[in-house]
Amino acid sequence: MKVYFSHGKESGPWGSKIKRLAKVVVEHGCEIESIDYSDLMDPDLRVKRLLDIIHNEDDEIILVGSSMGGYVSLEASEQVEVKGVFLLAPALFMPGYEKQLYRSLCRHIEIVHGWSDDVIPVEHSMKFAQEADCSLHLISGDHRLNDSIEQVVNIFENFLNRNATNY
Repeated sequence: MKVYFSHGKESGPWGSKIKRLAKVVVEHGCEIESIDYSDLMDPDLRVKRLLDIIHNEDDEIILVGSSMGGYVSLEASEQVEVKGVFLLAPALFMPGYEKQLYRSLCRHIEIVHGWSDDVIPVEHSMKFAQEADCSLHLISGDHRLNDSIEQVVNIFENFLNRNATNY
């Protein structure tokens, strides 16, 4: 299994959250790729980059995205079959984003969102989770989720465990 990380608008491919989650991926014996989107501010161009990268992947794929990277991961999962999608404070239903309706091919989606997020309204994740009938973990924390990183890691580890056993 290969895990692809997509970072947020103002972070980079190996930010502190991704580094911490990457340790869990390694412990599970999976391959990792964290894509650098720092040269692209347009979320839909980021989706195209991710699709170009994963298009010919033979391994099972899990997509992990934070903020704008959550939008990117979810959008890609509408066009390529993936085993799971894990979203951290995803930038869904945002003004100026081309897509406002989400129809992932993946049924194994989980979202983590901080109650005190002042960048992406928590209600956006609640709306998507209800529409997609997927798991939503509302935890203490702001948009970066740094103060709750251990809780995020535990949720992610459980997500990986479920996906490793064919759900």
